[in-house]
Amino acid sequence: MCWNRIKLTFKTVALINLLLFISVINAFAQKGADTLTSLEKDTITLNEVEVTGTKTKNGIGNLSETVGTVIYSGKKNEVLMLDSIDANKAQNNPRQILGRIPGMNFSETEGGGFPSNGFGLRGLNPTQSIEMNTRQNGYNITSDIYGYNESYYNPAMEAVQRVEVVRGAASLQFGPQFGGTVNFVMKDAPKDKKFQYTTQQTGGSFNLFNSFHSIGGTVKKWSYYSYGQYKNTQGWRPNSAYTAFTGFAKIGYQATDKLKFGLEYSVLRNYIQMPGGLTDAEFNKDSRQSFRTRNWLNSPWNIITGTAEYKMTKNTTITVKSAYLLSQRNLVWRNEDGGPGVADSISPVTNQYVQREVQRESFTSSTTEARLLSNYKFLGMNNSFAGGVRYFSGKMKRQGGGPGSTGSDFDMNLYGGDYEYSLDFTTTNLGLFFENIFRVTKNWSVTPGFRYEYINSTINGYITDDDNGGAIVTRKESRNRNIPLLGIGSQYKVSKTTNIYANWSQAYRPMDYSSLTPIGVTSKIDPKMKDAYGYNADMGWRGTFGNFLNFDLGVFYLEYNRRIGLISQTDPNTGNTYTLRTNTGNSVSKGIETYVEINPIKMFTQNSKVGNISLFNSFAYVDARYVSGTADDGTSIKGNHVEYAPQTINRFGATYGLRKFSVTYQFSSTGKSYGDANNTVSSSDALIGIIPAYRVMDLSATYLIKNFNLKAGVNNLTDARYFTKRTDEYPGPGIIPAQGRSFYFSFGAKF
Repeated sequence: MCWNRIKLTFKTVALINLLLFISVINAFAQKGADTLTSLEKDTITLNEVEVTGTKTKNGIGNLSETVGTVIYSGKKNEVLMLDSIDANKAQNNPRQILGRIPGMNFSETEGGGFPSNGFGLRGLNPTQSIEMNTRQNGYNITSDIYGYNESYYNPAMEAVQRVEVVRGAASLQFGPQFGGTVNFVMKDAPKDKKFQYTTQQTGGSFNLFNSFHSIGGTVKKWSYYSYGQYKNTQGWRPNSAYTAFTGFAKIGYQATDKLKFGLEYSVLRNYIQMPGGLTDAEFNKDSRQSFRTRNWLNSPWNIITGTAEYKMTKNTTITVKSAYLLSQRNLVWRNEDGGPGVADSISPVTNQYVQREVQRESFTSSTTEARLLSNYKFLGMNNSFAGGVRYFSGKMKRQGGGPGSTGSDFDMNLYGGDYEYSLDFTTTNLGLFFENIFRVTKNWSVTPGFRYEYINSTINGYITDDDNGGAIVTRKESRNRNIPLLGIGSQYKVSKTTNIYANWSQAYRPMDYSSLTPIGVTSKIDPKMKDAYGYNADMGWRGTFGNFLNFDLGVFYLEYNRRIGLISQTDPNTGNTYTLRTNTGNSVSKGIETYVEINPIKMFTQNSKVGNISLFNSFAYVDARYVSGTADDGTSIKGNHVEYAPQTINRFGATYGLRKFSVTYQFSSTGKSYGDANNTVSSSDALIGIIPAYRVMDLSATYLIKNFNLKAGVNNLTDARYFTKRTDEYPGPGIIPAQGRSFYFSFGAKF
C-alpha cells in the first residue's frame, strides 16, 4: 500500500466520525435503559488526591467542574493518564503522548537542537510552545511568562502522572495566552508504602540510552518523591548528539488535617549539538545530511517551589505556590552568515575554522500565585467562587555576537573582543482574577469571569548597528500595560455522564523579547510592532456512555489581531529577497475538534476472554486565515493561510490488550502549512516556503510480569521524511528535518 496516496479530507473524516458515533449510539440504544444503569455503576470515580473527575481510564478524559482551587466548568479541556498509554516516554515523543489531543500540532525539532519539542493548538505557532501557558504541578516552568515564555524544560514523561490541557478559555484563570494551558502533573508518593523504588532502562537506535530511577514513600505526616533521568544519544542526523540529566524532588508535610506544605525542586542539565538547517534542495536530496559540526547549546534549568494548602472549612480552600527560577540558555555556533547552503569554512590565513559566535541568556524570576475556591449556597443552589492573585518579577540578560573559538567543542569563552550586544530586560506582572459558577438549575450553570493584568517591561543596554558602520546604539525603554479581560462560560448536563459546554474568553499577547531583539536571526525586525489581542470561543458536547464510549465533539472560533509573523520582501536597492518580522495582520481561526474512542467488545461484554480493543480518532479541521494585512510592497495577505497552521490534523489509533499485554498502533496525518504570511510555495530562500503534508505511523507495546515490565516500539514505522519547521534563527537557519525511523526497547521494575 502506498501511504502517500492516502488523503483523508475534512468531509471524509467528519463523515467517518459521524457514522461511527451514530452507529455506537444506535447499538447502545438497543441495549436498553437497564444496560445503561448497569454500565453507569461501572464508571470509575477516582478520589481527589489521585485524579479528580477523570471520565475514562483509557488514556484520555475530562476534568470535573472544579479541581483543587481551579474552575473548569464550561471550558474545553482534556486530561491524559500516561500510565494507561503505550508510548515512547523515554524520548518524550509528543506525537505518541499528546497525539490524542484534537488539533495538537507539534514542532518536532528536539533532534535538531532545541531542548524540547513544542506544541500549539488552533493554528497557533507550535515552536517552543510560545503561545501556551506551560506549567508543572500548577506553577510556571518557563523563563518569563510574557517576555520570553519559550519552553526549554519539560519534565521526564516517565515521571508524569497526567497531562491537563485547557484551551483558550484558560486565559482568565492562568493568564491571557491565546493557546491555553498545559499542566504536567508529576507522580506522587505512594501513600501505603514507606519506600518504593522504580527503574526503567531504555536502549534504541542511534545509540540511545535512557536510564530512569525514582523513589517515593510516606512516613507518618511526611511524604517524598524523587526521580532522576539520564539520557544520551548520537542522534538521527550527524552532529546531533544529545546528553541530558533531568531531576525532580518533592517533600510534603501534612501538618494537620487542614494544612499541608510542600517543597519541590526541578533540575535540567544538557549539552546539545545542533546539525543546522537545510535548503529545500538539500532536504530533498538527503534529509539526514548536516553541514554544521560546531554548533552547541545548553540550557541549565533550576526551579524551586514552595506550596501550601489550607482548608479553612469543608467548603473553602486556599492554595499558595511560590516558584523561583534560575536558568540559562547558552549557544556557541557558526552563525547564520551565508545561510544554510554555505558550509562551515576554514580560513586560508590561519588554516583553522573561522570563529564561532557566543550568545548567552540568563533568567532569574519569581512567581507567587495565591488561589481560593469556596463553595456556597445561593437561592437554594450550590455555587462555586474561585479567585486569586499572581505576582511575577523576572530579569533576563541577553548577550550575543561574542567572538568565540575556532574549535569544535562546547566552549563559551570569548576570544579577542566583547559582545556585539548586551541587553537587560525586566518584566513585572500583577494579575487579579476571579470566576464564579452560578448554578441556575440542577443541570445548567453559567460561569462569568474577569482578569486584570498589569505588565511593566523594560529594556536597557546596547546594540551594535552593523548597517551603520558598527555604531553602538544605546537602548533604554520602559512600557506599562493595563489589560482587563472578560469571559463567560456555560455548561448543561444532558445526562449523568454527558454535558454541553460553551465559552467565550478574551486573550492577549504582549511582544516578547524574541520578537524585538531575536538572536542569530537573518530576518529584519520592524521597530513599530505592537501587542496582539483577541478572543477564543468554543462550544461542544462531551462525555461517556458506560465504559465503552468516550467522546468530545466541538467547534471553535479564534480571533487574533495584530499577530506577529514573517513577511517576505524584496530589497529595492539590491533586488535580494529577505524576510521581515512584523505585525502581519489580523487573523481568524475556525473549525472543529473531535475525539471519539470506543471499545466495541465492552459494548456487549465486560469479561472478554479474547482481550479488548480500543479505537480512537482525534481530528481537527482548522481554517486559519488572515482577514486583513498588507506587506510593505503593497501585496495583500487577506485570505492567506496563517503560518504553521495545517488545515487538517488527523490521528487514528488502535490498542489491543489481553491480560498483561497491550500494543498500540497510531497513524498521524498532518496537512500542509506555510512558513510565511505571503504563503510562498517555493523560494531560493530556505526560510520561506511550503511545509508539506506528512503522515507518520508509530507502534508501541507493553508486557507486564509481576513487578517487571517490557516495552518496545518503532517510531516513524515507514521512515517518512518530513519537517515541521523553517527557522530564521537557531538551530538553523533553514529546514529542520524531523527524525526518521527508530527502534527502542525498555525494561522496568518496581519494588
